[in-house]
Amino acid sequence: MANFKLAPAGLKAIQPYLKIAEEHEKRDPSITYWCRFYAVQSGLKIKDKSPENSTFFLKLMDWLESIKKLKHDDETISNEVVAQAHIENYALKLFLWADNEDRAGRFNKNVVKAFYTAGFMYDIVHTFGEPSDEVLHQGKYAKWKSTYIHNCLKNGITPIPGPQAMEGEKDELEEELANLVGPSANKSNYNLPQQPQAPYPTGGLFNPSGTQSETFNLPVPGSHAPPSTPNGSNQLSPSTSAANICPVLEQESNASDTFLKPEDYHKAQKYCKWAGSALQYEDAPTAIENLQKALKLLTTGQDS
Repeated sequence: MANFKLAPAGLKAIQPYLKIAEEHEKRDPSITYWCRFYAVQSGLKIKDKSPENSTFFLKLMDWLESIKKLKHDDETISNEVVAQAHIENYALKLFLWADNEDRAGRFNKNVVKAFYTAGFMYDIVHTFGEPSDEVLHQGKYAKWKSTYIHNCLKNGITPIPGPQAMEGEKDELEEELANLVGPSANKSNYNLPQQPQAPYPTGGLFNPSGTQSETFNLPVPGSHAPPSTPNGSNQLSPSTSAANICPVLEQESNASDTFLKPEDYHKAQKYCKWAGSALQYEDAPTAIENLQKALKLLTTGQDS
């Protein structure tokens, strides 16, 4: 099997996606597939058309074709709607966990890597069309936060917790941050006192039972997720009562009077797919939020 862990020297821009793909190869093949798919899409836009680059892309495209045939029953690969929901939910879980640790002042390499990986995972959503404003914001913020926290820890400075204005958005540390992704990461500690950290659940998406742990044992975010993300969007809590949804449910009787366009049905289908993907991760708040959006769209014709 071809080794796609490292890109040729002229394709440095796609290296983060290849490293994320490599480290997910055993635990989530669909993440690996779409990271490499996006790497091809992005890499083909690079002007360097050297024989080395062309050979690399041909091998990578052959691999993508073979995996698509082999995994034709896996909807996270064969169905773009399901795939988009899967990737967005995965990136959101990383983002929420890192954001929660950041707000609590618990800074370490895991937080840097979670923000960093989420940022590049949000890039992949472009594969399926124009991302939402929330996806664009969170992706940009995640990359900036990973750079900011990494720079602070490297220089022995305690980062400022919580959301901040994204000043100095240049990714001077992008190459160094890329080394945090994958088994070749430097294991040296930052010059900061050890701080208590939220416990890491074992098993599940990030560290399946029976497999050797990675250099960074990322947790499955969920119970530690913050009440809101930096752009102010609220996340529903598991204790959300039916009363919160009643205003939408009360409009069901008027559904027959609502004129829906074909794109409204398509968007509602996406919300339902995203809800289903969230339930795979036992993420009730995200599932409820997407089902609520679908119901509102179908009953009022208005997209939230």
